[in-house]
Amino acid sequence: MKKHFVTRYIGLTLILLVGAVQAATIIPSPPQLAAKSYFLFDADTGKILVEHNANKRLPPASLTKLMTAYVADNELKEGNISLDDQVLVSEKAWRMKGSLMFIEVNSKVTVRDLLKGIIIVSGNDASVALAEHIAGSEESFASLMNATAQKLDMKDSHFVNSTGWPADNHYTTAHDLAVLAKAIIYEHPSRYAVYKEKYFQYGIDKKTGQPLRRQANRNSLLWRDDDVDGLKTGHTDEAGYCLVSSAKKDGRRLIAVVMGTKSPKARASESQKLLTYGFRFFENVAIRKGGVPLQQAEIWKGTTDKISVGITEDLIITVPRGKTDSVKTDIQLNTLLEAPVAKGQTLGSIEVKLDDKILEQVPIVALDAVDEAGFFKVIWDEIRLFFYKLFL
Repeated sequence: MKKHFVTRYIGLTLILLVGAVQAATIIPSPPQLAAKSYFLFDADTGKILVEHNANKRLPPASLTKLMTAYVADNELKEGNISLDDQVLVSEKAWRMKGSLMFIEVNSKVTVRDLLKGIIIVSGNDASVALAEHIAGSEESFASLMNATAQKLDMKDSHFVNSTGWPADNHYTTAHDLAVLAKAIIYEHPSRYAVYKEKYFQYGIDKKTGQPLRRQANRNSLLWRDDDVDGLKTGHTDEAGYCLVSSAKKDGRRLIAVVMGTKSPKARASESQKLLTYGFRFFENVAIRKGGVPLQQAEIWKGTTDKISVGITEDLIITVPRGKTDSVKTDIQLNTLLEAPVAKGQTLGSIEVKLDDKILEQVPIVALDAVDEAGFFKVIWDEIRLFFYKLFL
């Protein structure tokens, strides 16, 4: 009877252990997409989740207009233009081919409508008109685009025009486009809502007074996935079908770039594969809050004996789903801190590890300044330090 009980106990234990192993999330290999290049990363942590030929220079087609819109948003923020500016449509803008907003030559269109025409319906005419309004000519605007790309550290990008119309020496990469998308979303949050608008209707028929040309956003993910809220499609024969997309789910934001697929359906389905993979198999862990003291460290020769130390920004990391409990932190502070210490001065570091692998290492800084104490306090601490060091 006792032997039978032990056997059953061992068997039950094995079942529980196997069940625990099975319950752990298994992380599959990243999806292999039918695309020339693709890239997926967590916008909050910067963690790259999937990449393939992410730094390969490729023609971006109308993905170029992301930079056009971003430059315009920068100009709005600086006060150099306004949404209510009336832009005179040039013949060059009016004569553009491809996807159009259908603005008329010598008509006046607001910057607000031009931006919608660029972002929602990918108007080449709108892009040229806005470029000319901002910089005087499309060529000058391209210089502004390239200067902006350098500022964003988009090292493998060069723009010749505002539209993505095929041209020599006009290229970017999946990685650089992801960087640009993040800048659009986080630097101009009040402007980002336009990227999820599904339709744009522009113009009034002069005879009937009825609205003209209701066009749909080409980003079909906006209809398929409620978490998707941007950004932009592109297509030329050389570039293939491309899409930069972003989605926010359970507080996490992912950005996906797919370049060089063979159809509008493929760019949407391949992008969906990336987003699904990133949300399903990874999660974010909040490690420490920025600006909140980690601890009070001892400081010598100062006007106070303690100093608050911490990190400047929230520390969040992305880990495989189910690995949260395996994340460990290690705080390392410089020994024998001595005043004066400036606010923001680096005093150590915090390491975040997963299975003994360092995932992140950020500086620990002084959250407040500590001035050097008076003469007698400094001398007294010098004496104390002398004896203290003898026992280190």
